[in-house]
Amino acid sequence: MRGGARRSQDGREARESCLVGLIGSGVGPSLSPALHQREADRHGLRCLYRLIDIDPLGIGPEEVGELVRAAARLGFDGLNITHPCKQTVIEHLDGLSEDAALLGAVNTVVFGEDGRAIGHNTDWSGFARSFARGLPDAPTGEIVLLGAGGAGAAVAHALLTVGADRLTLADTDPARAAGLAGTLATRFGAARVRTVPPEGLPAAVDRADGLVHATPTGMAAHPGLPLSAGLLRAGLWVAEVVYRPLETPLLTAARAAGCRTLDGGGMAVFQAADAFRLFTGREPDATRMLTDLSELLELPAGG
Repeated sequence: MRGGARRSQDGREARESCLVGLIGSGVGPSLSPALHQREADRHGLRCLYRLIDIDPLGIGPEEVGELVRAAARLGFDGLNITHPCKQTVIEHLDGLSEDAALLGAVNTVVFGEDGRAIGHNTDWSGFARSFARGLPDAPTGEIVLLGAGGAGAAVAHALLTVGADRLTLADTDPARAAGLAGTLATRFGAARVRTVPPEGLPAAVDRADGLVHATPTGMAAHPGLPLSAGLLRAGLWVAEVVYRPLETPLLTAARAAGCRTLDGGGMAVFQAADAFRLFTGREPDATRMLTDLSELLELPAGG
């Protein structure tokens, strides 16, 4: 039996141990292993969480299927998937949850007893919960979203689900933004989503209530700002999906401009909690995991 399991009180399979991993580029700084292992410890669950970085392996995101198949053969119970593999992994899976199919992006893969690999998306629910917690009264009439990749798709779905009136998508790849806009329009209506080319970004931000950043820019391996700091202004709220570092250059610039801000820590925790439930069949305590994140971020690098 994969991981060893028992039945919980509600009839779901609850594992006694689990072997999981994270596939992506530059995942060394990730706190996912510690978050999952700390929560597992509180459940008396043996959890081993491995980082699988495609960079030192010398492979690209199009080869993620080889890693998924290897993990299945090695007895992994599941995988988290991050940039730049959230969309390329889909063709290598045996099935998708409703959310993952709708979003066209996967950040969690669960291996069944039959070896089938099923993709899920906990990014969108993680962002929705973080947004409700961190910016509960933020206006959502007009929102600009930077990034239409896997994380962007999840954030877009979350924003429209929680009631954004109109979402403007901006991406360095206009075709990718157009594709996501088309998918969203089918579900939420064409009037609620549009795209803007790079040269139209200043005007879009100027009339927006909020700005959400969903690209890797600002991470340790991708330093810098995703847009000109001069576009930021008081009255605009700014939300980030990057959490390592928690204080990104974008958030620093936004606070200096008088913006209300939301860091990526909440999304990181809430998506991890939802993934933990899928991996283990145990109910996580997200409040405790938020405390874990705070403690882990205070540890010295590598601690």
